[in-house]
Amino acid sequence: MFRSLSDYNYRVWFGGAIVSNVGTWMQRTAQDWIVLTQLTHNDAVAVGVVMALQLGPQLLLVPWTGLVADRVDRRKLLMATQGVMGLLGLALGLIVLSGGAQLWQVYVFALLLGITSAFDAPARQSFVSNLVSDSNLSNAVALNSASFNAARMIGPALAGVLIAVVGSGWVFLINAVSFAAVLVSLTRMRQENLRVPKRSKGGPGQLLDGFRYVSKRPDIIIVLVVIAIIGAFGLNFQIFTSTMTTGTFHLDSTAFGLLSSVLAVGSVAGALLSARRESPRLRLVFASSALFGVSCLLAALSPTYLTFALCLVLLGFAAQTLMTTANGVVQMTTAPEFRGRVMALYMAIFMGGTPIGAPIVGLVANTLGPRWAIGVAAVAGFAAAIIGLLWMIRHQHLRLTVHVHGSPHFIGLQNAVADKR
Repeated sequence: MFRSLSDYNYRVWFGGAIVSNVGTWMQRTAQDWIVLTQLTHNDAVAVGVVMALQLGPQLLLVPWTGLVADRVDRRKLLMATQGVMGLLGLALGLIVLSGGAQLWQVYVFALLLGITSAFDAPARQSFVSNLVSDSNLSNAVALNSASFNAARMIGPALAGVLIAVVGSGWVFLINAVSFAAVLVSLTRMRQENLRVPKRSKGGPGQLLDGFRYVSKRPDIIIVLVVIAIIGAFGLNFQIFTSTMTTGTFHLDSTAFGLLSSVLAVGSVAGALLSARRESPRLRLVFASSALFGVSCLLAALSPTYLTFALCLVLLGFAAQTLMTTANGVVQMTTAPEFRGRVMALYMAIFMGGTPIGAPIVGLVANTLGPRWAIGVAAVAGFAAAIIGLLWMIRHQHLRLTVHVHGSPHFIGLQNAVADKR
């Protein structure tokens, strides 16, 4: 399960990343909380706008961010982006501590962070292939997800307590300091052991080469379709947990932070189980989409805070299994010279759908209530699963079979050709 940690460079990266990820989740929790409770009167649309500004640049800048990740030294690029994000967290924290924070300022910082993250995300995702061998790549991707979600368990809960004790401003400052862990890990790597990927060729048309490559890969296209649907309308956890906490259960910031941590319990379980698999499979992407829909439906119908929290464990498990498997399928089946651009496109679709979906989901939460907003996510999960099933019927010759063992008949689905992914 932890075989990737045998590589020194990956161990160093893993340690720095988990510290930084804790800080990132602390800031996300504090940011959503001040927007919802201090800068507005429980306005879920405002939270959706912040998410849109923070994630939208990944969609708009995808032709350039992926090319940069394929053309430059990813380690140096990550040092630059991580440093800038640390400075942004420091500046916003000082503004909040001054007592003069306004909603438009949070919008501006969310946009600046989004632009920086647009260059950071494809480099960070593809940088894993520089740290481990191809045989350990799937395991490393899964462990990255486990690290990210272990931080999600710690960060929001810690942020909820700190917000109540010392205020949101200090949470932003702690996040700023946490970026030092990643910068230190990048400087301490053994550069002679870094795997140097095949560089993409320069010249006209290189911005579009990634799109041309993906257009010839129907297996990658269907993963992107599933990720687009669920990323836009399903993965709006900040809206779901914040509005359910304040609007439905009428609880405080500690309860809000605890929900994010509970969600991460399932996410870590999903990531660790993914790490045990030798290779990711497309069929698991579609199956986990269906489980995502079921878990969202159960969460929407939960009568109490406790039952809602329990449903979030299943939701986190389904979502993380989906995301880790989809990420692994794309990375492992993409040619190394295109990996940065393909991962940029993946992250743009995965995160960039939020500018479309988050404000809509926020509007549903405002007008119809938080439970209906989670219902939208359930529909997204079921829709993605059905689309995936139809794709398998067409491209992998999935067919309905009837097995007669006396009585009654047993009906099932099987592939006419082996699924090699």
